[in-house]
Amino acid sequence: MATAAEIIAAQGDLTREQMIPLLQEIQEAEGFVSREAMGRLAEALETPVSRVYGVATFYNQFRFAPLGEHVIELCRGTACHVKQSLTLAQHLKRRLKLRDDGNSADGRFTVISVACLGACSIAPVIRLDGEFYGHLTVERLDALLDEVEAGAEAAA
Repeated sequence: MATAAEIIAAQGDLTREQMIPLLQEIQEAEGFVSREAMGRLAEALETPVSRVYGVATFYNQFRFAPLGEHVIELCRGTACHVKQSLTLAQHLKRRLKLRDDGNSADGRFTVISVACLGACSIAPVIRLDGEFYGHLTVERLDALLDEVEAGAEAAA
């Protein structure tokens, strides 16, 4: 995979209109958009880093830290909200010791709140490593996390 510097260099003359597609390409290649990548892009676009950062933080598609080994997408849509997904979010934050970037302290988990996963009939729902798990309670979520953690220990 190309680095941010290589992606930017391959573009030739850049315009500010290319900022979002370049941010997307950098994230695709590196897994997230680093401060260094934003600095390089700002320099190449001859614009302040604050402008690149402002654009990147405006859109929730961009991540600023690498993803953990396991990615949990927590639905916060209306159906899930009504069925207490906030309680699940708070529990995940405590149990996994999530930092502000959504990553667990040990870097094994990333929790991303999403507007809707499109699985309202099984609310509240999460997608863990691409698989859907619905009708969740704190207890069922704990059992699922225990299973994931036990699987990791067995593989080690």
